[in-house]
Amino acid sequence: MIINPKRIRTLKKGTVDKGPVVYWMSREQRVEDNWALLTAQQKALELEQPLIVVFCLTGDYLGAVKRHYSFLLAGLKELPVELKTYNISFTLLIGDPPDTLPFFLGQENCALLVTDFDPLRTKRVWKKKIAAAHPRTILEVDAHNIVPCWFASDKREYAAYTLRPKINRLLDEFLTDFPPLVKHPYGTGLDNLAGVNIEAFLEDIPARGVSEISWMKPGEKAARSSLASFLIDGLSQYDQNRNDPCQDGQSNLSPYLHYGHLSPQRVAFQVQKHPILPELKKGFLEELIIRRELADNFCFYCKYYDSFEAFPDWAKNSFNEHRSDKRPYLYTSEEFEHAATHDPLWNACQVDLAVRGKLHGYLRMYWAKKILEWTSAPEEAQNIAIYLNDKFSLDGRDPNGYSGIAWSIGGVHDRAWKARPVFGKIRYMNSNGCRRKFDVDRFVRKF
Repeated sequence: MIINPKRIRTLKKGTVDKGPVVYWMSREQRVEDNWALLTAQQKALELEQPLIVVFCLTGDYLGAVKRHYSFLLAGLKELPVELKTYNISFTLLIGDPPDTLPFFLGQENCALLVTDFDPLRTKRVWKKKIAAAHPRTILEVDAHNIVPCWFASDKREYAAYTLRPKINRLLDEFLTDFPPLVKHPYGTGLDNLAGVNIEAFLEDIPARGVSEISWMKPGEKAARSSLASFLIDGLSQYDQNRNDPCQDGQSNLSPYLHYGHLSPQRVAFQVQKHPILPELKKGFLEELIIRRELADNFCFYCKYYDSFEAFPDWAKNSFNEHRSDKRPYLYTSEEFEHAATHDPLWNACQVDLAVRGKLHGYLRMYWAKKILEWTSAPEEAQNIAIYLNDKFSLDGRDPNGYSGIAWSIGGVHDRAWKARPVFGKIRYMNSNGCRRKFDVDRFVRKF
């Protein structure tokens, strides 16, 4: 088994004992194509020890509602069944990881802990607390980015054009196929589900007025099936249709990437091998690799990725010069949430987000920029956009969401434009521009 050591970093140099290796699965909720799981198995094989996969289920993660937990738990149900075929145990712990995981690790006398890379603040705080409470070595594996985030760049990148050459230079080294997971020769006596009643847990999660998703099937198997369908039916038309919300031109893979049901590296590897012309792949690979990994870079190197402090200085200065500008409309968070603005296109965007849990990428920019235009301050606009995205979007609470909102509202990864009221030097959008892109009336009628 060959795993590039640059994917792995040591979070804590502790002791390594004779006991099972534990993989704390968090961001990468899949069995196949998972560098973190492969790393954990490699360590367990070297130590001749069992391998246990643990998932910690917390009941209030960044405002997630039943829509998100239903999708997550349906995917989790597949894991113990699949892992059992490899003689790997799966355990579900209920509660925040710092409260549940150290006790479990001590109880099992684990040899070492392997976990997923995640740039978000909450996950990083959890890891620090676990490291303080746990004496064993802790390894972190970036199984989400094709080029490991800390290796691609050692600083916050200004924009896609500064990160792109760094990643492109490293793709030949990192964009490879995956070695197979093997049947593990050392087993445990652990119950794979540990007696957890998933349905009872889900009943305690609030819906908060958000319906569950029925149009998209969760889980690793569904994710791989969706990728196969996109490669057959969607990739060749992606560049032509992706910016038209009236067309089914996007891949619809983002929820699978967010929950870790699908490896971005697997997607990129399959797209690279696809026989269509390279220029037809270019736009999709730019979004999948450069833009997505730029979002991880932003959240990893910018501690306050969800605040006004994350905006570039030119944007903050411009906003401060325009704070007293008269807004054409002012709406409350509740009015935005219930699609009660004067603008049929914006209302249709919000309804789409609320009903389907997904909003077309081009319209996400319009949706966020109008929140900026119709609130009293950029801080308020950013908070409302994050709240709505994290509540309704199936792939909320994700670096792509925080980065996209910071781009649309705060000029992150963008440049200064000609100053105008309210927006200052932030890139402007309006419905007339949308009409030049697609059939706005058709989209509005749909919702």
